[in-house]
Amino acid sequence: MRRILITGCSGGGKSTLLAELARRGHATVAEPGRRILAGPDPVDPWQDPVGFGNRALAMATADLAAVAVEPGPVFFDRGTVDAALALERFGAGTADRTLAGVPRYDQGVILAPPWPEIYVTDAARRHGIDAALEEYRHIETSLQRLGYDALMLPRLPVTARADWVLARVTGP
Repeated sequence: MRRILITGCSGGGKSTLLAELARRGHATVAEPGRRILAGPDPVDPWQDPVGFGNRALAMATADLAAVAVEPGPVFFDRGTVDAALALERFGAGTADRTLAGVPRYDQGVILAPPWPEIYVTDAARRHGIDAALEEYRHIETSLQRLGYDALMLPRLPVTARADWVLARVTGP
């Protein structure tokens, strides 16, 4: 089973990449945070960041369980690692303790770097690029500590990005 986490900078093109992978017939799981905000009982991450992080962690953990029978690969737009690191940033425990006992993704995590030229805010992304960069730095510096290898996603058109990802996860 292949469980590929795509994480990194907000506005770095992760969701667009996931849409391209889905268009090609691959199993994908949408970002928990956006699903929480669009759901029937949203938690406001700006008013209750710990509550939001806990909800995202629970949803991402359930996502991993829900695809356990998929032969793979399955691509995740953010996940348990992102939620645990967000909780860590807000003082709600260390990510390694939060993730203890939680299923893991593949060792190689796709890391989307900052891409200011495509960064936009919207109803679900109200923070600016500076906050996105701070979040990214925390993710980038924490992946190895959490036992993951970062595979830096190149800044390419989305079809070339998808080709790059697939060459790394479905190749020999």
